[in-house]
Amino acid sequence: FDTMPCSNNLIWDIRKRTVGSNEINNFTRSNYLGRKEFVQRLKLEATLDVHQGSVNTICWNDTGEYILSGSDDEKLVITNPYSRKVKASITSWHQSNIFSAKFMPQTNDSMIVSAAADGKIFLTNVERGSNTDPVLQYHCHNGATYEILTVPTDPHSFLSCGEDGTIRWFDVRVSPGCWQTNCKKDILIDCRRAVTSMSISPVESFYLAAGCSDSSVRIYDRRMLGTIATGCQTGSGVAGMCVRFVPRHLANKSCRVTSLAYSRDGRQVLASYTSEYLYLFDPKDDRGRELKGPSQETKDEEPPQKRLRLRGDWSDTGPLSRPESERGRDGESRPGVSLMQRMSDMLSRWFEDASVAQNSGGPRPQPRPRVGPVQGSRLHQEAVGPGDPGQSQLDPTSSFSSNSPSAVGTQGSGSSGEAVLSLTYSTQGTTSSSVQLGFSSARSTDHREPPRMRGPQHVPETRETSPLSRVEGMEQEPEAATQAPGEWMERHVVYPSERRSAAARIQEIFRRRKEKKELADCETRRITKPSAEKVYKGHRNSRTMTKQCCFWGDQFVLSGSDCGHIFIWDRETGEHVMLLEADQHVVNCLQPHPYEPLLATSGIDSNIKIWSPLEETPSFNRILAEEVVTRNELMLEETRNTITVPASFMLRMLAQLNHSIRADSEDNEEEEIAF
Repeated sequence: FDTMPCSNNLIWDIRKRTVGSNEINNFTRSNYLGRKEFVQRLKLEATLDVHQGSVNTICWNDTGEYILSGSDDEKLVITNPYSRKVKASITSWHQSNIFSAKFMPQTNDSMIVSAAADGKIFLTNVERGSNTDPVLQYHCHNGATYEILTVPTDPHSFLSCGEDGTIRWFDVRVSPGCWQTNCKKDILIDCRRAVTSMSISPVESFYLAAGCSDSSVRIYDRRMLGTIATGCQTGSGVAGMCVRFVPRHLANKSCRVTSLAYSRDGRQVLASYTSEYLYLFDPKDDRGRELKGPSQETKDEEPPQKRLRLRGDWSDTGPLSRPESERGRDGESRPGVSLMQRMSDMLSRWFEDASVAQNSGGPRPQPRPRVGPVQGSRLHQEAVGPGDPGQSQLDPTSSFSSNSPSAVGTQGSGSSGEAVLSLTYSTQGTTSSSVQLGFSSARSTDHREPPRMRGPQHVPETRETSPLSRVEGMEQEPEAATQAPGEWMERHVVYPSERRSAAARIQEIFRRRKEKKELADCETRRITKPSAEKVYKGHRNSRTMTKQCCFWGDQFVLSGSDCGHIFIWDRETGEHVMLLEADQHVVNCLQPHPYEPLLATSGIDSNIKIWSPLEETPSFNRILAEEVVTRNELMLEETRNTITVPASFMLRMLAQLNHSIRADSEDNEEEEIAF
């Protein structure tokens, strides 16, 4: 077939699905997939409103008859996309956002395995009803569990990965459930870095690709690995590793891999990086060994300046989002600006003002007009660079003060009664940075340790390591239970003791030493180091941990984006061939049908969208696509070093600041009376 079939035949072939015809599966694949005209005729066919929260995971069953989905509403739903009817809606036992759910192979779609941000994995029997107990429970992961993988020919086992840096292999015949957190018996691989995505080769299922938070994609041969439960433990480190891919410019950086996908022939792997692009590489290519990455000195020159964003502020996502340069032309008081966005802007300005003061080393700058409840206060910021492994370098501190009155309390007269806000940024975290928030008075002698915002691996002694926020001594805020799906920079708020902080630093030293040893072992074992063959740009991936990429047929590469669009590239040339608006905020999941020219997508919207080539003629608005790509590049730079913090961070900051100002004001009044 050299030409695209006429539209009437195409639409008729697609409509045959609704009458149960199975004759067209191979025909439609050979006729339509792999053609530019096909993807340029994609149109929204159906919207499945089956959830009440963001949909973080979707997958087809083997026959392509049903879609399994998991959501922030903690429900698992099986839907027939052709009849638009729900086959089963299951209220899961998860207590947080469901990140991954799969049908167990060869079970007639009756068994479902799911994982969530609460770190728990449940095996559920669909036939038991919507409110039944799970068949098996696994509480082994110490932190969020990001992905579940099943092996097509194995109905008895599955793989999982999570924030604790482990890849676990559960065989239900050997390990029928486990309620012990941080259990060791089912660990297949200990990567010592958060593992956020996995993929199994469709040709040789013993090859397992894992995406880690140190910017690496590691491919293991599962035949060389085992667990304590199976009696074949092989240890950690580089055992079983045969490939290690890192983009050259990310060699000394920590970028999470949100999605991995093998090509249909198993010869190439596609990786999607946070605040970066899509990279295609050949696992058998070893040219990366000849390339030299950036030097350690370059890495340590200047730590990136961080910006703060409140969780729930989605103003920088969706088709209507704009970079700051465009928003500035409209003015800060433009209509439609949410309170969350104003609060995020205020936090970011505090960081920027302190950074200016630190870098200039001269007089403190005057504050710009601010939108928000706080007009000014003294700021104090310390920057901690990554330094050598196990060591930290504390940059000189600087302060910023303002004479503007504060709106959160009565400010004392003179600098002696002025409240001090301390924001400390550190890049020492195992997977991400941390923010320290402290309060004091210029008169105060109380040097109490401030609360620290940090990722799960900074608090190894704390059992609560899911991405849900916690505040010691305070009840959980309502928004924490309904957090945005998989926001990759979310934090805990804790008050660590000096002992715990010291323990975390010691753990970091040993972890870095082990990593150095593993890298040396990689050289000794001659582990393959591929280089990137293709790079796909234009989309934006910085807000969520569930952003997927995939192949469609042999010719196209797909990805979701923070701009609410589906991006489709030509696999060979990297050219944009189609752009589809598919969500009001973020497109996270993309799952092509196993046989037909049909695409299922989901994101922040609480629904699943079905796309098929129903347009009469091919169309692609290249001008609009170029505008979206330009905006995405600008906003990618703006959000590359942005940290998402819970609203409790702002609330506690304002409450403590108000308390400090009021206390200083009362002290001043007492002094005046005494005088």
